[in-house]
Amino acid sequence: MSLAVLIPRESGRARSANENSTKVIIMASNNNLPDLTQRPPRSPHVRLGGYATLPRCLDKGRATIAGKNGEYHYACPLDQRMLEFAGIDPEALKKELAAGKGDGEILEWIEKNAKNKRTELEISTWSDWSARRVPTDTESRGYFNDLHQKAAPKREDVATWFDLLDLDDYVSFGGKA
Repeated sequence: MSLAVLIPRESGRARSANENSTKVIIMASNNNLPDLTQRPPRSPHVRLGGYATLPRCLDKGRATIAGKNGEYHYACPLDQRMLEFAGIDPEALKKELAAGKGDGEILEWIEKNAKNKRTELEISTWSDWSARRVPTDTESRGYFNDLHQKAAPKREDVATWFDLLDLDDYVSFGGKA
């Protein structure tokens, strides 16, 4: 959605030919553009069309388009897992987001354009698996443990990557773990 604002030129002074017209300012107004410098994207647990992490990915894509992504990165490894599972090109998805489409319209576009046509059961199984993912190698465990220690060293309930993302989002915006 765009809003055109008409601003009359100043009167009472000599004007050039270019200044005789009314100035038109086009302001983009799209409430679908989250500001991730002010709040985190949706939790990776939130699903759209059964896909875990999809709403988070959309938030980061929209914020990137608006230049308000803060510390968040669109098409990060977490997003890539979901996009690869669905068979969606991140740049093609970003174009759809830039067109101002809402979540429902994006889901319709994904269902139509996905290279990998998944069943509800496949999507549900993948999403459940994603929500239970834990660090599986030494390097990943070290990274996970380091972030966990910085965010909430006394919390023993942080076990999965989704748990850690939720915790990090919470403390990054002033929450006390």
